[in-house]
Amino acid sequence: MTLRQLVAIAADKTNFETVQNYLDFTARFLEFLTAGVQATIVSQNENHYRFYQYKRDGNFNITRPINSVLMYSADEIDQVTEKFLPTLEDARNIHTEDHESRERLRNAIYTIQQSIGATLDALPSGRSNTARKVNGDLFERLILLLIQRLGIQCRSGNVRVPVEVDGKILFNMNYQHDLVVETGDLIRAIGSVKTSSKDRLDKIFMDKFLYNRITGTDTPHFAICLNDVQRKPGSAKKRYAVGATFLPGHFKGYTVKLNPLNGVFYCDIRPNMQTDPFLNQYIDTIDKLFCSALWEMIA
Repeated sequence: MTLRQLVAIAADKTNFETVQNYLDFTARFLEFLTAGVQATIVSQNENHYRFYQYKRDGNFNITRPINSVLMYSADEIDQVTEKFLPTLEDARNIHTEDHESRERLRNAIYTIQQSIGATLDALPSGRSNTARKVNGDLFERLILLLIQRLGIQCRSGNVRVPVEVDGKILFNMNYQHDLVVETGDLIRAIGSVKTSSKDRLDKIFMDKFLYNRITGTDTPHFAICLNDVQRKPGSAKKRYAVGATFLPGHFKGYTVKLNPLNGVFYCDIRPNMQTDPFLNQYIDTIDKLFCSALWEMIA
């Protein structure tokens, strides 16, 4: 399949209605990567990140940084197309020590989503905003479909919140959420799905604060992020380096002074999220969401 064909598929969200649609696309993209790019560029500061440069059919564009530790190759595609769904469906029974299964969950989700994102990077620069919007929407849909695959009741959309004063409902407010985890009519948890926390971190914390203050509840709120790296801006010398977009000071401030989130889950977790004792309390890899955190929220 050509790059232009891949771009046409990725740019149309109607092509991704099922999990299988995502898996099929990933297989096609990884096959294309084996011979379809002009160059693979190694990041100058964090060497496990790679940039792919497309040929003329991709406007010679250079992709977002891809974590080669997480991204499967075409030789490993069976990890996505054959082994991923059985592992996901058994996630509740996967123990912490089962590193192979947990790694498969993380890497497969990362590979699926970055296949879409890297494909959309081939669009002309004038369509970059459209590409970001489509990529973000497809990541939200992917996570929603994966949670539903577990048999958990989950949807996206509005939540109708009654505003009461002195025991009387004065009016209702509608809140738009990426994920609403329910059992029957009871909302168990609310989730935010972002490809990056950049420029979105404060809203995630505020969503929990406002929702629980208005409803008088303590409904869990969690966040899912794909990664928090981008190509480092600056001089030509740093053109192919990566920089972090996560703001640890903001995260700590909101956690302490506003309210802590009930879990933040990354596919591509940053080193400081694991080494910083404070961040490590609240941030984990995405396998924990599927293996334990979701089940604890709906218990």
